[in-house]
Amino acid sequence: MLREKGRRALVVYMTAGYPDPSTSLELLRALEQSGADVIEVGVPFSDPMADGPVIQASSQRALEHGITFDRVLELIGDAALGVPVVLFSYLNPILAAGQDALDRAAKAGAHGVLITDLPVGSDPALEERFASGPLAFVRLVAPTTPTERMAHIARHGSGFVYLISRLGVTGAREELPPELPKTIARLRQATGGGLPICVGFGVSTGAQAASVARLADGVVVGSAIVKAAGESVRKAAALTKNLRDAIDEA
Repeated sequence: MLREKGRRALVVYMTAGYPDPSTSLELLRALEQSGADVIEVGVPFSDPMADGPVIQASSQRALEHGITFDRVLELIGDAALGVPVVLFSYLNPILAAGQDALDRAAKAGAHGVLITDLPVGSDPALEERFASGPLAFVRLVAPTTPTERMAHIARHGSGFVYLISRLGVTGAREELPPELPKTIARLRQATGGGLPICVGFGVSTGAQAASVARLADGVVVGSAIVKAAGESVRKAAALTKNLRDAIDEA
């Protein structure tokens, strides 16, 4: 729908339960009101290996507040958002939540799921369970992924393809990788122009978001939003609005 309107998506990430449960609910609604098209809701996990220090700290704080998978779903249900919500999780919390975890998430109001540590081909039976479930199955692509594998990933995902702009953990960076335009072009060729391409990891400013929006279908911002949320909902909302305006003007 956004693509048809010539609009680039702003995808923002927040950790469920951070900085505390009640503020987290307020934050979810503020992110939507400030222009987010998709909100990734992070499921707190005790060993978030792919995350940088900001998101790691937020996950630990949320766990200290007793945020479980079911409380994440309660948060999503209570927020009753009008934009798509993607559960962003490591595999263990989903498996621990039981066979009906995805069905419960859909009933709570989630629209998609992204599993950070379930690469294509690692567990075909489990991947089929996610692919055939009620949620869009968003897959990750790294800049080092061969083109043939990019095409394979696109065929086994739905919703959008999340392109990691750089190797390493999440976190804001001063500059975007110089090879990013070529990586996006290669991924678009591999997907055949099907699934939208959203780019994340390292995007933190309006200028960076605008640069990505000129190349991709969407921009993902995580650590910068979480850092701002740690100061106040107002600050996170202001950053989201700034990112939205920059993307629209790109």
